[in-house]
Amino acid sequence: MNAASKLDALKERADLLRRLRDFFNTCGFLEVETPLVADEVIPELHIEPLRLTSSQFLQASPELHMKRLLADGAKAIFQVTHSFRAGERGKLHHPEFTMVEWYRVGDDMQAGISLLDELMQSLLQTPPAKRTTYAEAFEQHAGINPHEASIEELAAMEDAPAEMKRTDRDEWLNLILAKSVEPQLGRNRPEIIYHYPASQAALAKTATSPAGHEVAERFELYYRGIELANGYHELCDPAEQRRRFEEVNAARVADGRPALPIPENLLKAMEKGLPDCTGVALGFDRLAMLATGADSIHDVMTFSFCHAMLQ
Repeated sequence: MNAASKLDALKERADLLRRLRDFFNTCGFLEVETPLVADEVIPELHIEPLRLTSSQFLQASPELHMKRLLADGAKAIFQVTHSFRAGERGKLHHPEFTMVEWYRVGDDMQAGISLLDELMQSLLQTPPAKRTTYAEAFEQHAGINPHEASIEELAAMEDAPAEMKRTDRDEWLNLILAKSVEPQLGRNRPEIIYHYPASQAALAKTATSPAGHEVAERFELYYRGIELANGYHELCDPAEQRRRFEEVNAARVADGRPALPIPENLLKAMEKGLPDCTGVALGFDRLAMLATGADSIHDVMTFSFCHAMLQ
């Protein structure tokens, strides 16, 4: 992309950001800022944090600090912030990127989905989003029920990388999702996938689906085959949250990676009382890429990593 085209893209990005802030201000949200550096992170299996020192991390998400604000009485908050993740490279990934994250007390999963849908309609002038369960997406695009298929049935569908744990059900589901399902999602209008397997709940509450499966109250937004946002009807139980963090750390160690510190300050806030709420994290660079018709998020970033490091 030449310099003139890059400046045009940056102008469109700035206008998109202005309209995003207008949307949340109109909806009664308070814009907040939280630390980029802390001695705690959210332990996650598939996200590797960037360390500044042996005990300090650049934040992969503002989640733990924003939830502490909710426990202190905040009702509806949003943030536009830089987030950091190790090993992120590609046209949709970058080690430093812009995330928009928001929480609203009193929202269940469906209310969270509706707000995300309204945001997309406002920013990109899209039709209302299609709402599809995780099971429906797999049945439509992969021809299999993800809640009921055996590991052997899942393994028969895709060739796996040599390093993949062939007995891990969620790894097979993620592989099928990436190869067969995601590219088909949201082709003509945004599509929101919800009710992921309960084993993929992370920080979300779980529930029983109408079909009788235990599912996560988690949802993701796709548009033109690209994942844009991830949302949870947030888990509020500190004991269950601690158990899940410890489970993640055990899986990290089994995978040959270090355990991460348990975020005790977040758990203390949850013990004090995290109100019922739904939260969403949206990749703003990807949103800007789609809004401008760019081929890569690097085309809508002022400086990508390689250019920022050049002298």
